Amino acid sequence: MWNERQKSPGCPASDSPRRQTLYAGPVTHAGPMTHVGPVRLARSVCLSGLLLVLAGCGGGGTDSPSAADSAAVFQSSQPYRIVTTVGMVTDIVRTVAGDRAEVFGLMGPGVDPHLHSPSRDDVNRLLQADVVIYGGLNLEGKMTRVFEDMAAKGRVVFAITDGLPRDVLRSPPEFEGHFDPHVWMDVSLWSRCAEHVAQRLAELDPPHAAGYAERAAALKQQLKQLDEYARTSLQSIPEQRRVLVTAHDAFGYFSTAYGIPSRSVQGLSTESEASVADINALVKFISERGISAVFIESSIPEDRIEAVLEGVRSRGGEVRIGGELYSDAMGPEGQYEGTYIGMIDHNVTTITRALGGQAPTGGMNGKLRQAAGKESTGKPNP
Repeated sequence: MWNERQKSPGCPASDSPRRQTLYAGPVTHAGPMTHVGPVRLARSVCLSGLLLVLAGCGGGGTDSPSAADSAAVFQSSQPYRIVTTVGMVTDIVRTVAGDRAEVFGLMGPGVDPHLHSPSRDDVNRLLQADVVIYGGLNLEGKMTRVFEDMAAKGRVVFAITDGLPRDVLRSPPEFEGHFDPHVWMDVSLWSRCAEHVAQRLAELDPPHAAGYAERAAALKQQLKQLDEYARTSLQSIPEQRRVLVTAHDAFGYFSTAYGIPSRSVQGLSTESEASVADINALVKFISERGISAVFIESSIPEDRIEAVLEGVRSRGGEVRIGGELYSDAMGPEGQYEGTYIGMIDHNVTTITRALGGQAPTGGMNGKLRQAAGKESTGKPNP
């Protein structure tokens, strides 16, 4: 059990719905926004304090497991404690770990990992964790430094993407020196990450290695089916319509893996804002291409895409919101869309139907909560 009585200095929880994400209003400047508002500044100050707490307590203090404690944990028959970050990591780790570990995710539905600041409870859980697994590739922004410091002090901390060869990672020009962290958008790559989790947990807990391998193998089979469903469905979209327009550039791996070009209002991180020139260029592209649907994201404010819609309509074009996609966070907990498979199934089905392709209303497994993209075409989808 997590020790809820233990308190650590920190800031209020930040796992709020997407509409509370920072947004300063319409873009009225000619270049990227660089102003740091009072709320973002306060978040930065809070995070700095929490970094000091975690860095100071990571080296064997009374609040966190020592190396000897960690070794004893894996020899026990009792479940050990894993803390993860985003839901996509949490779901994979929970599946592979099975009943050998109690897994707690710091970031729930609708939380933007690029902007997340840890709460007091987050810090408490990190201090008590036997293992910490995060996304990596700078997905968690400034929290990455927390994890690196903890690992340097001997804690069991690793990124789920550590096992991927660098030549399979995207390296967009605007992120020179950094890789795109949205790896889960390519199901085949995320499957390899699941295998990496199984290998690392087996190294920590050899007596139960077979169980980790078995669960990872079963998961990989399901992900293979999901990957094939995505490929078949998205390729059914007429070529002229096969363009994905979203709020921020979280779908680069998705675009490459499944042959659907993507454009976005923002770049890889939601910390930066789009410029007027960026918005105008996207409006021009949509209008000239005759794209009929663009997509909002569950963890990004809708107003990021509304300026684009207004721009297209002002040119006499017809465009609508084709549906809400899950990008940096999964769907509601306890629902099919709140799993990694359900998240991708939802995205694929919503995009396919909204852009005129063929996909069943209930998705690959018939479990989607509502008809995805039901207004997408003049003819019914199966």
